[in-house]
This record gives sequence, C-alpha cells and structure tokens, in this order.
Amino acid sequence: MKKKPIRLGVFALTVVALLAMLLAYGKDISDNMTLGLDLQGGFEIVYEISPLKEGGTLPDVTAVVASIRKRIDIIGVNEPDIIVEGENRIRVQLAGVANQEEARALISTTANLTFRDTDDNLLADASILEEGGASLAYENGVVVVSLKIKDKDKFEEITDKVSKMTDNTMVTWLDFDAATDSYEAEKDKADPKFISAASVNDAISGDAVIKGNFTEAEARSLANLINSGSLPVKLTEVYSNEVSAEFGLSAFSTTAFAGIIGVIGVALFMIFVYRLPGILSALMLGLYVFVVILVYNSIGGVFTLPGIAALVLGVGMTVDANILTFERIKDELYLGRTVKKAFDEGHTLAWRTIFDSQATTFIAAVIMYLFGTGAVKGFATMLMVTIIVTLLINVFFVKFLLGLLVNSGILDEKKTWFNVNLKHIPDVAKKEEQRYFGPFKNVDFVKIAPRFIAVSVLVITLGLLSTGFNLFSGKGAMNFGIDFASGTKITVNSDVALDEATLIADFETFGLDNFNIQLSGDKVAYITTTEALSRETLSDINEAMITKYGQEINESVVTPIIGAELVRNAMFASVIAWILMLVFVTIRFEWDYGFATVVALVHDILMVLAVFAIFRLEVTTELVAVILAIIGYSVDDTIVIFDRIRETLNTLNKPHYTKDDYAKIVNESLAAVALRSLWNTTTTIIPIVFLLSLGSGAIFTFNFAMFIGLISGAYSSIFIAAQLWLFIRMRRRPKKEIVHKVRKKEDLDELTVIGIND
Repeated sequence: MKKKPIRLGVFALTVVALLAMLLAYGKDISDNMTLGLDLQGGFEIVYEISPLKEGGTLPDVTAVVASIRKRIDIIGVNEPDIIVEGENRIRVQLAGVANQEEARALISTTANLTFRDTDDNLLADASILEEGGASLAYENGVVVVSLKIKDKDKFEEITDKVSKMTDNTMVTWLDFDAATDSYEAEKDKADPKFISAASVNDAISGDAVIKGNFTEAEARSLANLINSGSLPVKLTEVYSNEVSAEFGLSAFSTTAFAGIIGVIGVALFMIFVYRLPGILSALMLGLYVFVVILVYNSIGGVFTLPGIAALVLGVGMTVDANILTFERIKDELYLGRTVKKAFDEGHTLAWRTIFDSQATTFIAAVIMYLFGTGAVKGFATMLMVTIIVTLLINVFFVKFLLGLLVNSGILDEKKTWFNVNLKHIPDVAKKEEQRYFGPFKNVDFVKIAPRFIAVSVLVITLGLLSTGFNLFSGKGAMNFGIDFASGTKITVNSDVALDEATLIADFETFGLDNFNIQLSGDKVAYITTTEALSRETLSDINEAMITKYGQEINESVVTPIIGAELVRNAMFASVIAWILMLVFVTIRFEWDYGFATVVALVHDILMVLAVFAIFRLEVTTELVAVILAIIGYSVDDTIVIFDRIRETLNTLNKPHYTKDDYAKIVNESLAAVALRSLWNTTTTIIPIVFLLSLGSGAIFTFNFAMFIGLISGAYSSIFIAAQLWLFIRMRRRPKKEIVHKVRKKEDLDELTVIGIND
C-alpha cells in the first residue's frame, strides 16, 4: 500500500489539538462542577403538603414552589433543587448551606403573621405591611424588627382601638392556631408562642417595630420570614438527609483521588494488552472524562458520590467498546487479513454488538431515572451520559484516529503493534489455514458449567437460609437501612478516636434504647434507630456531639410512608427493566436468547442479595442503583456472547442441528469471546477496587455490591445464560420443512384460451 504521509500529519495535529484542549480547559471544566449536598454539605428534605385548615383544598403546587423558592433566595443558596413529586409532595435539595437549622425553619414555617388583641381577636394580618419591608433594627441599643406599614390609615385605626381597651396590649403572632393558641395560656410562660406583646397607649400613624427578647440572629430570621410571605400550605417532613460540609469535602477528595487512580489503572491496562490501539484508547479516556463532565455541567447535572462512582465505573465500561473492536481486529489478523482489511472488518463486526450492548444498559439507566429518587437519579443520569459519550468518543473517534494510521500505510508491516504474534498468522498466499483460536480453544465450557452453577446454587441457598434464620430470630429478613425500614441514621464525625461503649452511653442519655452502632475506622460512626427522631432531639444530639467530638453530625430521617414507597418503586423498577430487556433481546435475537438473558439477570441480583443476607450488610436505596447497573452490565456481556453464538449459527447454516452441534457452537463461541469478557471485567473492576480501597467510606457498601455484581455478571453470561440457551435449543423441536408437491408434466391444468377451447 502506498504511504500517505498527509494522513499522518492529520493524525499528529489531531492528537496535539486534543492534548492542548485537555490541558487548557481541563481545570475550568472541573472547577465548574456543581457538587451535590453529599459532596459539599447541605440537606435534602421531602415535604408532604397539606391544607392549612383541616378539610381545606390544596392550592396549585406551582404557587407552593414559588413561595419556597422565594424563601430559599433569602437564604442565598446557589442552584437549589425543588422537585415536585406527585400531587402532594415536594423534594428540596440545598447544597452548601452554612446554617442548616435556620434554613429548614425558614423554608417550612408557615409564617402567617397576625396582630391580635388579648382576647385573640384578629386586628390585622401581613397584608397591612409593605412587601419586603421587615428589617433588623436597633432601638435604644435593643434588637428589634422594624416594619414598614403600607396601609397607615388602617394601622392607625387598629392601634387607636387597642389603646382604648382595658388591656391595651397588641399581640403579634406567627402561625396562630385558634384551636390551641391563646394569649391567656401563653402570657405567663418564660418562652411564649407569640412573638411580642406591646402596650399601645396612643394611635400609631407611622411605621412600627416588634420588640421581644431577640438575639440579632433571631431578629434577622424573623424579618426574613415576614418578608418571604406566608406559605399557602402546611409542610410536614417525611424524609430528611443532612451532611456536614467537612464530611462532604472529605468524601469528595477521597473519591475523586480514587477515581483518578482508577482511570490511570485502566489506561495502563489497555496499553499493556493492546499496544498501539491501547495507547489511543488511553488517550480517549482523557477525552471521555472531559466530555462527560462538560456535558453533565451543560445540562445542569449535580455531581453526587454515586454519580462520581458511575463516572468511574463508566471508564471501565466504556473501554469495553474498544476491547470488542480491538479483539475483532486481532481475530481478523489471525485469519491472515491485511491490516487495512482487518481494521475495516473488525469495526464492522463489532459495531452491531456494541450498539446492542450499550442499548440494553441505556434501558436500565432510563428505568433508574424514571423510578429512582435522589442519588439513584443522579447515578442514572450520569450512566446515560456516559453511554452516549462512549458511542461518540470511544467508538467513532477512536476509529477515526486509528483509521488515519491504518490508511496512511505506516502499519502495513507492523502487525505486532496490535499485540499479535506473527508466528500465529497464516500466509494466505501459501493457502495456509487459521492456526490460532485464542487461549480458551480447548476449554469445554459446557462440561465445566455445572461446577459454576453449583457455586451459585450454594451461595443463593446460604442467602435464603440466612434470611430465614434472621427472620425467625426476629432480626428481620434483611438488614434494611432506614431508606426502606424507616427511622433515623446519624453519622458521628470525630476529631478524636471513637469508642463504641462511650457512644452507647452518649446516646442512651437522649432516651434511645433501641439503636445500632457501626464504626468506620476510628473517627466515624453510624448510629441507626427505627424511630424517626424529632427535630428537637436531633438538635440536642448535634450540640452534644459538637461539644464532645468537635464536628457536626450528619443525619437522615425516613418516615414509614417513604420507606414503603421506596421498596415498592425498587421492585417495580427491576421488573420493568427485566420486561423491557426481554422484549429488546427477543426483537434483536429470538425468545430463547431473551429468556436466558433475564434468568441470568435474576441470578446476578440473587447473588448480590445473598451476599448481603449472609454478611448482614445494610440494604439502602443505593443498592437499587447497583442492581440496575448490574442488570445493564450483565446484559452487555450476555449480548456479546449471544451475538457470537448467532454468528456461528449463521456461518454453519445447517438445516438441522444435533445436540452435539449446539454444544460445539456454544463452546466455539465462548472460546472466541471469553478473553474479551475477561478483559472487560478486569477494566470494570479496576476502578471499583480503587474506589473500595481509597474512596469514601460513605459509598463502601455501594462499591462492594458493584464488585460482587460485576463478578457474578461476568460468569453468569458464560455459565448461566449461554448454558440455558443451549438447554432450550437441545430440547426445542426443529421447525418442519414445508414440502411443496411438484406436479408431473402430464398433470398440469389445461390452459384455457377464449374462443378456442372454452
């Protein structure tokens, strides 16, 4: 092939431009990442909306959202998330909030300001004030709230009326409840529910002030509440999650570091295994991470711990597209093809498999997004972005770069640059036949499959026995976290070493007698209880932990209503994912392929749940994301195997297949793709290993579940899905051939010709 140096020039310019772009804009892209509350601190609350008065009707939810957003603007939070869930529920996510207690009080307090006399008769409400007219002020050195009066005539009228009463006191209330509140019941209390009670001696024609025993912070908070206006509904917390800023930043730094090491590990592995194509793949990994973060920033995505884990996991999964292509190119080279022919054939043969495998993973991501909440949605969004970027970058752009080198002619005599052994390549000119079939050529996968199936049966059986034993002993079938079981989870972060016995004594002082403590290292502890603790109790615990251990607590509270919904949604999402994948695989292949795929998926989920049951690991909503991600990954691997089985069937093209034929087809197909499956599993597990060993302890369970699921998904594709397909095919009746009766020449019908023999 004639050398074409211009293609080498285009290749060099493209690589230089790519590296320059990564170096010039990489820091800007990373600096513009919007971190979620688990990475920079903050809180997430789900509110249930109810009418202010019993039996009343709910206003348009957009009005409620507008009122909440107005209050959040007063706090000064950047990019808050306010999500409407159903008809009567709103999720509020605020990251980077300095004073979480003040913020949540400002959001949920109804703030219906009223002026009343001592008999609790309404004199005026907040409509008498100028909008935004409340402010912090000082009167004779005392902190007060200054009010600008809009309707001065009416205010003069009511103050004149009060001044002439026997008890000339005007009482200022916030959220007065006629059923329970009264001035008489509150006036002698040290901390009454009303804001202030001021004597009015003369009519007031100008502005007014609210005097009380305020601190500066309390006065400022009250002014903000008044300025935000009253909420048209009552908000009740049904779920909350708080993360301190220190904990979030620590989690981000450790997870980001683990992710960078994981990406480098995958890049080095690809270079070691595939030489020149591996170098291009490593280069594309840098571009892949850059583009994923850029796209995620552009769509307003918020990076969470599971989201970053999805990004790092995507690094392993995205090079699978390269592995598929590079292995196909090597296969063609071992058939004696030229480099250009091997390149063209390899990409053509790999593309259909890549599309099918990525499409099934995308289905899992969509289901996660539609039925998930919070962190699961973030994981799903990141997974969808990584799939799209994989197809654009690690398929087409790698093909473009490698194509420039191949078509330049520089690689014509350099087949070893693809990490192939020249002595295994046949000389087609001498009519030599293929003599290299991979390292698994002589492995009888069908024969050894029962051993792997036995291991799966053993693990799943142990999981069932553990579940039954725990249920019988009263511990509960699984160790459900508060996400599913409802309750409170408190994370204690400490500047000093923690001791379990001391923590037990600490929490017993708050009246808790049914709680579990789990230490993570010597300075982090997780305390869980099935009781949804009140805000007052949590505030007391937080103050005590700050005093004793130097840091704020993180907390998560889930009510039974939310817990039940999460269980239902998780099961529904899994079933929907199975059905959609069965339909997709059936359309792309046949029903037996689809059925075997779904059985392998169920196997993978049961394996993960069995391990969690045996070791009593905590089951949280993040496990739902893991299970759905494993579904996508496992199908990805299974599709590759079934695609090769279908290809082998089409190559043989026999009218009938015996049982031995089917067994041979499965063994040959698995031998051809087993190495690819091994490499794909390796590149996916490398980042997970680094996340497990170096990442944040907050997502240890998430990463461990992913690790188990990846291993299970890798071998279930070979020893469950493929073997079940074989089992069905061996017992499927062959289609009857349609035999057309051939008439003898003399039996042909007489041709009727009008006018002659009619």
